[in-house]
Amino acid sequence: MNQTKQIPHNLPEDHAQKLAQIEAVIAKYEAKPSNLIMVLHAAQGIYGYLPYVVQKFVADKMIMAVSEVSGVVTFYSFFSTKPKGKHTILVCMGTACYVRGGKKLVEGLQKHLNVDVADTTEDGKFTLSIARCIGACGLAPALMVDDTVFKSVNPKRLESVLSKY
Repeated sequence: MNQTKQIPHNLPEDHAQKLAQIEAVIAKYEAKPSNLIMVLHAAQGIYGYLPYVVQKFVADKMIMAVSEVSGVVTFYSFFSTKPKGKHTILVCMGTACYVRGGKKLVEGLQKHLNVDVADTTEDGKFTLSIARCIGACGLAPALMVDDTVFKSVNPKRLESVLSKY
């Protein structure tokens, strides 16, 4: 009797190939638990995000509990358990940006994109995120789209910023 495990339907076609690449990274880092964060960074780069199936794969290959891997993934904000959009919008919510209208930017983006913070638009184009500070306090309120910083943004200007993407 063939005991082949089936891959859930929502996984990418190249799932097995991506897992093989992740396994090579784990081998490079000698499966040492002290290298978990580096392995997870590489895995997210390969897979695009860290769903449970990838976390379990990493845990199994590194001989760790899934709860340990999941704990690291959920603790650090740079890891994502959901697919990200083509473009990431990062709204600064540091003190200067918050006081100068950062919250209104978040609300405007939520309404315009029809998403909540940490979600991706239905078309997969944008992921909305917030940050405690992006280091652009003198430009407040500021937001970033991918690696581009936009300064002194107000809700009326959001459409023109997004139209570039």
